[in-house]
Amino acid sequence: MGFFWDLLQQSQISDQHDRSSSLERRVEDLEQRLHATNQLLRRVVERLEERFGDDVDGDGRVGR
Repeated sequence: MGFFWDLLQQSQISDQHDRSSSLERRVEDLEQRLHATNQLLRRVVERLEERFGDDVDGDGRVGR
């Protein structure tokens, strides 16, 4: 019976590893998407500021 218990535990450990590996990949993907979104948002704000001449983001500068 101990052999089957060991197999079951090993299977559960393997499944947990697969889930955490998958979670790490999803987190990395989300981090990359967030970075791309932030870059896009910065470019949009810069163009809005250049177009309208207002300090949209409150950094004390208009444009770059």
